[in-house]
Amino acid sequence: MPGFAPSRAARQVAHRAGSIALAARGADTVAFAPFDLTGRVALVTGGNGGIGLAMAEAVAQAGADVAIWGQNAAKNEAARTRLETTGRRVHVQQVDVGDSAAVDAAFAETLATLGRVDACFANAGTGGSHRGGFADMSNEEWDHVMKINLDAVFYTFRAAARHMVGRGGGGSLVVTSSLAARMGAARNEHYGATKGAVISLIQGLAVEYARHGIRANAILPGWVETEMTDKLFSDPRFAGAVMPRMPMRRWGRPEDFAGIAVYLMSDASSWHTGDSLLIDGGYLLF
Repeated sequence: MPGFAPSRAARQVAHRAGSIALAARGADTVAFAPFDLTGRVALVTGGNGGIGLAMAEAVAQAGADVAIWGQNAAKNEAARTRLETTGRRVHVQQVDVGDSAAVDAAFAETLATLGRVDACFANAGTGGSHRGGFADMSNEEWDHVMKINLDAVFYTFRAAARHMVGRGGGGSLVVTSSLAARMGAARNEHYGATKGAVISLIQGLAVEYARHGIRANAILPGWVETEMTDKLFSDPRFAGAVMPRMPMRRWGRPEDFAGIAVYLMSDASSWHTGDSLLIDGGYLLF
């Protein structure tokens, strides 16, 4: 447009969003590297197994240093050993994410160790232990699932938002929601309620923090093979009812969420916020 000159700040944002690196392979060669996470730090709650570990490993392989929060010390150490093979810095902490004070202390320790947090993946969760109907659900069961699946996300994102705004330079907030947010979760209403709630939380965060360059998105996994679903998937009645409705004819695997984690942490998603990304093998469509 004649007479239009972008501001210096706008030019800097455009340059960062493009993440174009000149390669030392010849004057006419340019490498486009929007998924390079070198120099960045990811925090993954529940990152010692399942989808969380797959996401943590993926961002580490893309160049990020990683902090893992989990309650099981043995699984934390196993995750550390696995992630250190990427050559990145790895910090693991035993954290009760349902405890506000514990989350604030853990976040401070993460910053003291790794210096910053560029992406926060609130992935820790529970399916609860209730196996009866809704009318028989106890207050304790309801409260426990709310504490881990909803309150913990609030505590974690609050700490991350404070840091990202104070530090400047933007960031990415990512929550693991569920297919249960989009369909009726009979006998598991407390789980479905939390997974729907975090989507609403993400939408609010996306609007409030966009001015700071902070993006907020939700990932909605479908039926994925993890420790949490092992018993359910081994039930032939369940598999017989669900698998025929799966267009891709297989259960999801934790590694199916590796690419989306790198994307949402990278400059490739610099204008992508407030979204709910359903990854379910086509189950909800069929």
